[in-house]
Amino acid sequence: MKPAPYDYYDPTTVQEAIGLLNEFGDEAKLLAGGQSLVPMLNFRLARPSQLVDINNVTELDYVRRDDGVLVIGALTRHRSLEQSELADGAWALLPEALHNVGHVHIRNRGTVGGSLAHADPAAELPAAVSALGGRMVLRGKDGEREVTADTFFEGFFTTALAPNEILTEIRIPAWPARSGSAFLEVSRRHGDFAQVAVAAAIALGDDGRVIQGGLAVAGVGGEPVRASAVIDGLVGEQPTSQLIGELTEEFVAELTPPSDLHGSADYRRQLARHLVPRALDESVRRALA
Repeated sequence: MKPAPYDYYDPTTVQEAIGLLNEFGDEAKLLAGGQSLVPMLNFRLARPSQLVDINNVTELDYVRRDDGVLVIGALTRHRSLEQSELADGAWALLPEALHNVGHVHIRNRGTVGGSLAHADPAAELPAAVSALGGRMVLRGKDGEREVTADTFFEGFFTTALAPNEILTEIRIPAWPARSGSAFLEVSRRHGDFAQVAVAAAIALGDDGRVIQGGLAVAGVGGEPVRASAVIDGLVGEQPTSQLIGELTEEFVAELTPPSDLHGSADYRRQLARHLVPRALDESVRRALA
């Protein structure tokens, strides 16, 4: 199939792109990597009257450290972040998650901001950013605002982005030196969206007790499900396998995952029950290494 007719715009600056979105509102769609939008256009699941291609807005393509914060431009390609030497320590969760996204040719085109803005509940990157406590920078005609992952992801393919706003930057806070992370998922084939994926990060104090953590699960809700109760139960404690197992059981008992052709609700709960303790145990092991 071919997409429905649309007017095409090719801005070169963020302000120019925002001006176009402000002019056209809900009738416009942003095109970045196109790995999700182009198929939707071809199947006419999306029918924008105007397509705003931001691939030449090069000011949004970067990965750098800024006062201890990992700062990622929204137009950064998956492959660039996956191979970045800056993504170490707990931040290594990001390239590990990205390794599960599609295949190399997809990661060469797909963008970090595009994946987050698309907000597929089974996508890997939203879960990883949520687990690390990432914040999204949104810019519109009235200025810039910064929101947490919890605020940004609102439900199935839904975010806090207004029609005239652009996700410009992702900020991942610094983690303590003694940190480790792990990303695990089950999918039908490598490169498919996860049936369930778990992103975990743990920081330990000198006495081996947990001083900080993050845990998010994809594929069990309309957005990445942050397991805050599990982390709260670990902070201040020695992260033994027994304690992790007990906290996991309490977390899984509260899950209400969807059932679809990729797996029943019960199957997804079983996957979460299996993957959460493995990801946490591996995070602890890496923090101790």
